[in-house]
Amino acid sequence: MTTRTRILTGITTTGTPHLGNYAGAIRPAIVASRDSNADSFYFLADYHALIKCDDPLRIQRSRLEIAATWLAGGLDVDRVTFYRQSDIPEIPELTWLLTCVAAKGLLNRAHAYKASVDKNVETGEDPDAGITMGLYSYPVLMAADILMFNAHKVPVGRDQIQHVEMARDIGQRFNHLFGQGKEFFTMPEALIEESVATLPGLDGRKMSKSYDNTIPLFSSAKEMKDAISRIVTDSRAPGEAKDPDNSHLFTLFQAFATPAQADEFRSELLQGLGWGEAKNRLFQLLDSELGESRERYHHLIERPADLEDMLQHGAKKARAVATPFLNELREAVGLRSFVAQTQVAATTKKKAAKAARFVSFREDDGSFRFRLLAADGEQLLLSRNFADGKTAGQVAKQLQAGQALDVRSEDLSFSVWLEGECVGDSPAFADSAARDAAVEALRIALTPVQE
Repeated sequence: MTTRTRILTGITTTGTPHLGNYAGAIRPAIVASRDSNADSFYFLADYHALIKCDDPLRIQRSRLEIAATWLAGGLDVDRVTFYRQSDIPEIPELTWLLTCVAAKGLLNRAHAYKASVDKNVETGEDPDAGITMGLYSYPVLMAADILMFNAHKVPVGRDQIQHVEMARDIGQRFNHLFGQGKEFFTMPEALIEESVATLPGLDGRKMSKSYDNTIPLFSSAKEMKDAISRIVTDSRAPGEAKDPDNSHLFTLFQAFATPAQADEFRSELLQGLGWGEAKNRLFQLLDSELGESRERYHHLIERPADLEDMLQHGAKKARAVATPFLNELREAVGLRSFVAQTQVAATTKKKAAKAARFVSFREDDGSFRFRLLAADGEQLLLSRNFADGKTAGQVAKQLQAGQALDVRSEDLSFSVWLEGECVGDSPAFADSAARDAAVEALRIALTPVQE
């Protein structure tokens, strides 16, 4: 049976989706989610939004708009797991477990934190002025998002690769400390889509809310037409040849056109198509490409209860994975039920006592000895030599009588004494922790079973 590749993508809820978001992240992710070999998780990163934005109304509106955008774009909630980060209480709990193993030195190197510190230093401020623990710990929250669902691939831009690498570092540290041979976390890989377009905005710079140069994705036809009319072009008049390869308008057109449409548009620009008509062609293309999705978007925006139902459905699917997994992780770090712990200890003691066994044998010189073997066959104790088998048997019986054991540790081994006389020795262990574990196993093995 082929294992499906688990892909996880988060969308920060701090603004209204624009054409650049759609072409660069939303559209390719929706296409990828239709792959039968993909197990896709998409979430609204609203906890992340709190790091960047302190306007509650903006965050609430953005959550609604982004959820509607993904669904209007064709995301199938029955095929994928689509949820809000804040609906999964296991995420912040895992964040704390990971915070407790994440190295401060690692977080000191995070790009966003360093950039904020550098900016403060440049302006003569205190290095940490205005920097919250949310910003500083952002990589740990992102690690929890990824590791909670053991994602294999995380599609990110180049500026986000570091966060995936940090998730690997933190996950490996947790596995090492608490795994005891078990790998709790899959090591995620950053998936860089080189072919995904970075669209230019109205002024030619990267389309970004930060530059206020965006074209809203599902604005009305009139608003879209007005925005397109503001795209910066050169001064070449109608009839003069235009250079498509240095035209922001052509780059936008190409991102939504078929190869044949793009070739035709390129040819017309070279033949002198006027910028006004070129902008009208771009509007017609986008209106045709996005018209149906725009209708679905506004239909969803007007029915927030339907959106809520879909997201709750996604949260239920996500928590079906997260809840049992977090219980495993709580067990691993020692956050266990006292009742369960007592039951496990009692069961372990009973099994150990029944399974541990004495093996008697005779040496070549005629003396008698015995070994005490643990349940797994490990030798816990080798007796000293006894003159006859009866004496050896009596010593073994005394050890099982339930009296307090006189165990004396020395370096990486220990010895057992009865009535002031050494009666047996342990083998040498790799370290003191292994020695102490063997002493505990010995005590359990020699505790009488209460029937």
